[in-house]
Amino acid sequence: MSQSGAGVDLEKSLGYLLKEASSALRAAMEEVLRPLGMNVTRYACLELLAQRPGLSNSELARGAFVTRQSMNVLLQALELEGHVTRPAEAPAGRALPTRLTPQGRRNLEEASVAVRSVEVGMLAGMSEAEQSEALRILRSMIHSLRDGSGGA
Repeated sequence: MSQSGAGVDLEKSLGYLLKEASSALRAAMEEVLRPLGMNVTRYACLELLAQRPGLSNSELARGAFVTRQSMNVLLQALELEGHVTRPAEAPAGRALPTRLTPQGRRNLEEASVAVRSVEVGMLAGMSEAEQSEALRILRSMIHSLRDGSGGA
């Protein structure tokens, strides 16, 4: 606590440490993705499409933690570069389902190797049991925050 008793001790704040870890992870990922002509958002978009083909712009934006507008700009660029395809008209409703092209899959495979190397390095000092426990704890925190029991 600060001297007034109202602050947060950043050295003991789990939220602050999570944000610091997130920032360090993103920086490390950006560093290995940059030589491949990618960034974290582009990688996340391609990874989401590989795992869930046909996602809409809105679903991709939520999954990559960006706005719909930012995702739309990214998808237009990925489409022009030949990494994804989208139909000219929505098959149903307003959503344009997006799919990876073979070129997009190749780029994703290369990026996935780079990103996995960052994660392996991040976890190098932890046993498998510690890694499993960390995943369990993080999932529990996310659940608590999303269901409202972790807020004020």
